[in-house]
Amino acid sequence: MPNENTVDAPDNDMPSEMPNLQTPESPIGSPPPQSYLLDMTQADSCSTNLTLAHEIVVDRDFCFKQSTPPIDSLEGRVKEIVHRAFWDSVRAQLSLSPPDYTHAIRLLQEVKEILQSLLLPGHRLLRAQLDEVLDLVLIRQQAAHGALDLPRLSAYIVGTMASLCAPVRDPEIRKLRDQSDPVDLLREIMRVLGLMKMDMVNFTVQSLRPHLLQQAVQYERAKFQELLDKKQVSLDNTSAWLQRALLDASTVGSSSESSEQGGTKPHISSPVSPTAVLNRAYFLLLSWDPDSQPYPESVLMDQARMESLGQKLNLLVLEAAVLLVTSTQCGGAVFSVPGFVGNLKQTITALLEGCHQRSFDQQGALLALGEQLYKQVEQALSAQGGVPLSPGVESLLKGQITGLAEDHNPVRSLIGSRIQSYLLAVLGAPNSQRDPTVPPALLMVAPELQELAGAFRSIVNFNRTVFGPYYSPILRRLLFPEGGAEMGVDSR
Repeated sequence: MPNENTVDAPDNDMPSEMPNLQTPESPIGSPPPQSYLLDMTQADSCSTNLTLAHEIVVDRDFCFKQSTPPIDSLEGRVKEIVHRAFWDSVRAQLSLSPPDYTHAIRLLQEVKEILQSLLLPGHRLLRAQLDEVLDLVLIRQQAAHGALDLPRLSAYIVGTMASLCAPVRDPEIRKLRDQSDPVDLLREIMRVLGLMKMDMVNFTVQSLRPHLLQQAVQYERAKFQELLDKKQVSLDNTSAWLQRALLDASTVGSSSESSEQGGTKPHISSPVSPTAVLNRAYFLLLSWDPDSQPYPESVLMDQARMESLGQKLNLLVLEAAVLLVTSTQCGGAVFSVPGFVGNLKQTITALLEGCHQRSFDQQGALLALGEQLYKQVEQALSAQGGVPLSPGVESLLKGQITGLAEDHNPVRSLIGSRIQSYLLAVLGAPNSQRDPTVPPALLMVAPELQELAGAFRSIVNFNRTVFGPYYSPILRRLLFPEGGAEMGVDSR
């Protein structure tokens, strides 16, 4: 299967047409007519297709996986019982004298159908051979006369699977060749064929991905408009999200101007640009709480990705803060030891894993982290022949690391502010321009920060390109409520 590349949003001009921003009508009390139910079914199909196409385009690691219920679940236990009963029945039939091939023939028919589904148009010779060897009419006749050679057919099937499977399945094929029990062999053949079917589906997805990339923007926009037209979604939550971002951007801008003027002279706030509001809106999603405010409809398909990035951001802020405190208290010499910073990062990540969860004991984790980092610093100093840390430095280091648990800790706030500024600068930079320089306070986490920023920008750019025409009228209404000058949203 071909490898995927990182998805970058295409540069498309926003069309001039404006979307329908009407709020969906409230449901009526009478039963829905048949045409309405048909529209609902079509809308569900549209939503499913839209989500699937979006996942394929945006998620470079997207693939289908076989659904395997947990063994200790009710579904898992029922599945295990049913499968065991079936294969026990197959074994019992083949143990009779003469053997009963009823179940075996049905399995051979299913195997033939699966192998045929894996053939490509150019496999004409292999298709003809498959029809000849697995001729079900002939197989039934041979079974009726006691002349069915099941081991020969199984060997042919395994050989055919070996010629069709992806290289990753070669170990599975070797295990099949070593299998001597006919029933176990048939069971394993069916299992490996299931894996091969999934491989083919994922290969097809990868083959279609370049074509989807070319049409993704127009396709997603059209499908979303269908959902709007069918009243399956609205833009109410999106409007509230952008309004919150405008308030946040205006507050930050006013505070900045007031600080520059010493807070003594009245000033007129500079207007906030639509692009700046939208960038800040995307940044808000990294710390969004869907329990307190519904997620915007236009970014709903990326909610899981944004939440994952938000969790990484939360950990990165703590990691950078811990590294900065440790470096300040222990001196830069020990940080120049090859591999030292990497070892510290591994320790920090291990002890702070899950810090985004509400049940996480952040204070306790940071206390343990301070103890562990002190030991690592002492070991590094000892290996260099340096002077051990004084008791005062040790106490100060552990105290400052533990103090990072406070919401308004100055070091943590500084790091969070620097990372926010960097991410907003990355979103605001033209696509042709190199990423902004990582601030000095974040240099020790620069690789992680740049990776996070790249993933964040990729999601944002694609979303902004698709939904730019929907954001423009909302931002225009919020920024210029009295019909002032109109400004568009930058869709790059």
